[in-house]
Amino acid sequence: MNSFYYQGNRLFAEKVSLEYVASKVGTPAYVYSKAHFVDRFLKIEEAFGHQPHGVCLAMKANNNPAVLRLFAELGAGADVVSRGELTMALKAGMAPQKIVFAGVGKRDDEIAFALGKDILAFNVESEQELEVINRIALQMKRKAPVNIRVNPDINSRSHPYISTGMSKNKFGISIGKSEKVFGKAAALPGIRLLGVHSHIGSQILSVNPFVESARSLRRLVLNLQKKGIRPELIDIGGGLGVDYIQVIDEPPYEAIEIEMPPTPKELMQTVLPVLGDLGCRIIFEPGRFLTANGGVLLTRVLYRKETEQKKFAIVDAGMNDLIRPSLYGAYHRIVPVQKNPAQKRTTLDVVGPICESGDFFAKDRPLPDIQRGDLLAVLSAGAYAYTLASVYNGRPRAPEVLVDAGSFSVVRAREKTEDLV
Repeated sequence: MNSFYYQGNRLFAEKVSLEYVASKVGTPAYVYSKAHFVDRFLKIEEAFGHQPHGVCLAMKANNNPAVLRLFAELGAGADVVSRGELTMALKAGMAPQKIVFAGVGKRDDEIAFALGKDILAFNVESEQELEVINRIALQMKRKAPVNIRVNPDINSRSHPYISTGMSKNKFGISIGKSEKVFGKAAALPGIRLLGVHSHIGSQILSVNPFVESARSLRRLVLNLQKKGIRPELIDIGGGLGVDYIQVIDEPPYEAIEIEMPPTPKELMQTVLPVLGDLGCRIIFEPGRFLTANGGVLLTRVLYRKETEQKKFAIVDAGMNDLIRPSLYGAYHRIVPVQKNPAQKRTTLDVVGPICESGDFFAKDRPLPDIQRGDLLAVLSAGAYAYTLASVYNGRPRAPEVLVDAGSFSVVRAREKTEDLV
């Protein structure tokens, strides 16, 4: 299902013309499709079948309040990594008992705040963190529910910055040392040991790392059960990748290799046979899969410029709006909102207004010969776009728009310059 498509050479989100959206809210602007978000969530639910499970949206991907409310209504919980994210999740109507608190650096005040909100579990990343949570829980006369995050030393084969399951990474407790930590957790008076957690990376394009991780978790759970420790939950993390190429039906302008990620059904058909008979509820923490291809970043061409070596299209969005190309070298398709089949092609660098050479969306990209005033859509901007946005160079953050069938609403307003001072 592609919620973004061309009709009469104009790009639409569901039944709304993106030209019309830009005329009303200006550029740059993020535009999301409600239908896409719903479709992706239901695909995950269907993939689990009768397996007891929970789906926790990784809020680091998209934290728009209206989007959170939508997923809450669908039955999702949240994977949060800060007091701020937890507050947003609760305000959006997500049930505390569907929220897991992850992250290697939880502050004492964040732990106390989350404990007071009766969340489902803390995903504990170190032995010292476990001790701190125990102390705070005893001070509050409570028992803190925890999952122990284990690091299985598995290469997710994703970008090094988002690969999190190898022994050299800062995340989790070495699986070889984890049984000792589980034993300690089971004995601490302020801890209610709930389960085991692992998250090996993001934008994973094969089932193999997931299966490796699942087998590692299975061995751990069986060993714990032999010692009288019976986990109730197995949190398999997130990381299911998305296709950044075939986001719309139109093929890309350049020849590019397409590596198709597994579907939720294909993923669960390989993971659930490994974990499904252990008597545990499975928690899944998707983010990118749910939201990435459900959003675009609208931007307008300000100038064309040529040097001896390059042709540039300078647009009004920048790395402050979408940093993934600059940060990871990530590929995002760029398409004109108004397509002109007669327009010749050229090779361009699409760059923003920020005063760094690293401010770009595409380099040496075959594109239509776009000109000043043309409206472009940077695709796959529904995840890790607004959440990574900044006010660098004093540029206020762009608005977020949610399309629902034939109408749209601004679900987070454009910041004003006055908001910065």
